[in-house]
Amino acid sequence: SPQVQPFLPQWLAQPKRVQKRIKDNLCPIRDVPGIHPRLLKKLQMNGIESFFPVQAEVIPAILQSASNGYLMGRGGYRPKDICVSAPTGSGKTLSFVIPIVQVLLDRVVCHVRALVVLPTKELAQQVSKVFNVYTDGTGLKVVLITGQKSFAKEQEMLVQKKVTGYCSLADIVVATPGRLTDHINQTPGFSLTQLRFLIVDEADRMIDDMHQNCLNQIVKAAFRVENDSGSNMLFQRTKPGPTTAASSCSPQIPLQKLLFSATLTQDPEKLQQLDLFQPRLFTSVYSEKNRDGTETEQDTNNKYTLPEGLSQCYVPCDLNSKPLLLLYFMLKMKFTRVLCFTNSREASHRLFLLVQAFGGVTVAEFSSRLPPNERQRTMKEFEQGKIQLLISTDATARGIDVKGVNYVINYDAPQFIRTYIHRVGRTARAGEAGVAFSLVLRIQERRFLRMLRDAGIQDIKKHPVKGNSLKPLIQQYEAALCKLEKTVK
Repeated sequence: SPQVQPFLPQWLAQPKRVQKRIKDNLCPIRDVPGIHPRLLKKLQMNGIESFFPVQAEVIPAILQSASNGYLMGRGGYRPKDICVSAPTGSGKTLSFVIPIVQVLLDRVVCHVRALVVLPTKELAQQVSKVFNVYTDGTGLKVVLITGQKSFAKEQEMLVQKKVTGYCSLADIVVATPGRLTDHINQTPGFSLTQLRFLIVDEADRMIDDMHQNCLNQIVKAAFRVENDSGSNMLFQRTKPGPTTAASSCSPQIPLQKLLFSATLTQDPEKLQQLDLFQPRLFTSVYSEKNRDGTETEQDTNNKYTLPEGLSQCYVPCDLNSKPLLLLYFMLKMKFTRVLCFTNSREASHRLFLLVQAFGGVTVAEFSSRLPPNERQRTMKEFEQGKIQLLISTDATARGIDVKGVNYVINYDAPQFIRTYIHRVGRTARAGEAGVAFSLVLRIQERRFLRMLRDAGIQDIKKHPVKGNSLKPLIQQYEAALCKLEKTVK
């Protein structure tokens, strides 16, 4: 009987064609748009002056799909998955290493945001070496998980247990399937809920039946609902599907799959299992042309207006001094009627417990953990001046009109300009005066100021607080931490 031809989906039938002949089609690294100067310098230090055709096509495609950082929200597109079919030795590794390192350069909190899965230990080692070269000096952490070390040792490399819960020690994990699956199932605190990139290298070997289970587990772990101490609902991901109004209202971290292979299967059923989202195929193995359908983000340059009576300051600081700064403002500078913002429910709750354990400040939390009647009572007591410090998340405080806020403190610097505008606008309402303080980690400072400058906000003053002013608080603060650790247990 005649061979039945499988029906090829459009993206397979009309891929983006990449030049096969590498040598004749080298592209100087400076001609590829959008690469961070820091990475250009590293490439040159490694003797790389030009990109291979695959790299010149794929690097900008990945960068463009992450043009608004690793979040995607209103008006953001869910980035298309990307498949790259190109012979071995055509430079696939750099095609994902460069854009991923670049997208993560700005990250503030360490979470697993990129996961590379490879079929063998040797390949994994090789890829993690390349990542190490390009993350060197950036503060990004790459962890290799292949079972070469003991399971316990790998666990120590992945997560650290703190008073406040688990924290990730890896931004980028390079792993083989078996060992990775074990950590997903057995390592407490190892979380993929913030995963932004899943890279499957040597994809055809990874799609076979043995490893399919591993890929399913990764995706399941990536969409797992975090349920420790009431999770930060901001990052409840919706599964890929048509983007609806509901699924695009809160900023999400989209999970984007990047598949690389020398011989990407043409079998639609196998590809179906990967559950790809509007995939784009780059290939140097075929020869159909495709008119490139890339999407661009329209950048509307909003200029914002802030209340007349508002003064804005920011305090450069490091992570450890943030709680001390808040206590210093409350106890030494005698701030009253302070509305303090954090970026998550957990952060709010922990900060509340900490200030409470320290003592001397009437404090309450304003959070979606609390029933509405309790929230109203808290709000009333705050307005009456019985509570001096109210710790809240954006979600809870959005749009509320609180009477008489003297200070807004951004305990966690906001990531988006609209969040900033929204928070600081809780004070200086109706013609009153008010002050907004933002605690900004030094690593965030440039980005924070640029965000304000781009929005036309010029008049924010730097307000450094000397370490000496915080010293008297340290002893009592450490006692409070111990006390907290006991109650948490």
